[in-house]
Amino acid sequence: MSTTRPNGSLYTKIENNIATIEFGHPASNSFTSELLKRLTTEIDKISAHPEVSIIVLKSEGERAFCAGASFDELVAISDLGEGKTFFSGFANVINAMRNCTQPIIGRVQGKTVGGGVGLAAACDYVYATESASIKLSEISIGIAPLVIAPVVEHKIGKDGLAELALNPTEWKNAYWAKEKGLYSKVYDSIVEMDKALDHHTLKLASYNIEALSVMKKALWEGTAHWSELLLERAEQSGRLALSKATKEALAKFKK
Repeated sequence: MSTTRPNGSLYTKIENNIATIEFGHPASNSFTSELLKRLTTEIDKISAHPEVSIIVLKSEGERAFCAGASFDELVAISDLGEGKTFFSGFANVINAMRNCTQPIIGRVQGKTVGGGVGLAAACDYVYATESASIKLSEISIGIAPLVIAPVVEHKIGKDGLAELALNPTEWKNAYWAKEKGLYSKVYDSIVEMDKALDHHTLKLASYNIEALSVMKKALWEGTAHWSELLLERAEQSGRLALSKATKEALAKFKK
């Protein structure tokens, strides 16, 4: 059953040297600022755990993987400070994911939008179902996917990023995402995906934890400057969110 908590839920289970982090929110597993902070803190905590060799990141339910950042909080932004803080949420999560000691295996069971695509891209290996279509809708509401752009480009290249960002109303299917490198494996059903995911993670967790950690670092070489870059992008996004064009576009989506 999915959570009904307005700020979302976050649970971690550690078993067989595997830490499974599960997040949820009643609005299609979107992220409030508070939930993003909790996820960042949890990843940092697990990174320091000496007996965890693999992290699995998943969301609740069988439908959407992640609808990105909270729309309600985006609409409520009233000044630059609030805007930078809001967009820094995903910046901090992405930096925590790339800096953590363990490889992160993503489990994407359904559609994912905006910041959710960035979350998938920040995983080191991703399992998905045929239902896991993706979209970067930011430009259609007056902002741009600036914070997640570096991690999406890191995974699927600049051309793939442009195809998503500059066609903000079109869904790309899971096989497109696999062809581009965002997804590692795509399955017909959640049952098939979970069976393969469990087998793979148990196998990985049996290997030399130091080798896994060193490989993780190698995968993210050349990204050390992201600690500053993503926060700069968060400030740019905050400015866009305050523009007249964005406020008008967002007003159309209000209930």
